[in-house]
Amino acid sequence: MPVPLRQQADVASYIIKQKLKGNKYYPLVLMLEPLFRCNLACAGCGKIDYPDAILNQRLTVQQCVEAVEECGAPIVAIPGGEPLLHKDMPQIVAELIKRKKWVTLCTNALLLEKRIDQFTPSEYFNWSIHLDGLKEEHDKSVCQDGVYEKAVAAIKLAKQKGFRVNINATLFQGASPERCAAFFDEVMEMGVDDITVSPGYAYERAPDQEHFLNRRMTKELFRGIFRLGKESEAKGKKRWRFSQSDLFLDFLAGNQTYSCTPWGMPTRNVFGWQKPCYPLGEGFVKAYKELIETTEWDKYGTGKYEKCADCMVHCGFEPTAAADAFANPLKLLGLAVRGIKTEGTMAKEIPLTDQRAAEFMFSKHVEQAVQTIEATGQAKKTAHVRG
Repeated sequence: MPVPLRQQADVASYIIKQKLKGNKYYPLVLMLEPLFRCNLACAGCGKIDYPDAILNQRLTVQQCVEAVEECGAPIVAIPGGEPLLHKDMPQIVAELIKRKKWVTLCTNALLLEKRIDQFTPSEYFNWSIHLDGLKEEHDKSVCQDGVYEKAVAAIKLAKQKGFRVNINATLFQGASPERCAAFFDEVMEMGVDDITVSPGYAYERAPDQEHFLNRRMTKELFRGIFRLGKESEAKGKKRWRFSQSDLFLDFLAGNQTYSCTPWGMPTRNVFGWQKPCYPLGEGFVKAYKELIETTEWDKYGTGKYEKCADCMVHCGFEPTAAADAFANPLKLLGLAVRGIKTEGTMAKEIPLTDQRAAEFMFSKHVEQAVQTIEATGQAKKTAHVRG
């Protein structure tokens, strides 16, 4: 089944309340990143090459709960790193569900069989299994053979135990519409509830910088995929169900001109609250309110900042699409009736002529974090000796 109706109703009610309050900067999804450590080393990931001092850090259960209550988003996505490496993850999930938050736990599934019985099926809980394509594409993406089969086995196990399960796929340069369409057909046959899909974004720290999609390539790829999706459905195969809005998918196909609204999916990780968004770390603050009030939001986005030029990632543009759907329900209805356009002229692109040059500052944040960790550790040792 698609996104639960109750979840849709909760989110709609939340948006209405924010509109009535006159809030411009409100979150829809909290990206809660309790650790960076992972048991894979994917070439497109910018999270796993930190020093051990940072990789050994964890957000506590209390810190996770405080972050959720501080920002108030109705949905919480828990990426990583690999969240199942966190020994307290079952308790974190349980505490968030207790607060009626819609929780998606993102995992590569290598530890799912071992830990699944520590979790309880709930309408508020969803496993999101990382799959970047069919076996060949996925194992290449994660730089390890055999991971695809383990992920598929985990999907089947989770469904057998009564959990909601979706897959999250990141598509990179070289992905073909035909293979992607075959992949979506296959995961629908597995019985997954829905698909989350996004074009890869060029994290500064990612080992592989050569295979990220630019905007034109993204649009052409998704047009090809959605065209084949219509053909697949016409042949009697299961319709692809996505966890994302139709307008965001229409944007990926080049039919909407959107600016990003990164405050819609703020990130809290071991560094703090990350400015300005999940892929782009240009500063960290201690409090959510400080994030909203001190981030210069108008300095970021396609056409404004060189690093944002090719980004079409869901964490920046899904909130924009959601706001558009709320403001223009007839537009959304028309799209549902006619489907996503896969031929013809694309929507006007945002010009890049006035974008400011990139500032490469992330290594400075890492150095500062390591110094803080080392200073804290030394202070604890000194206190212990004095005690």
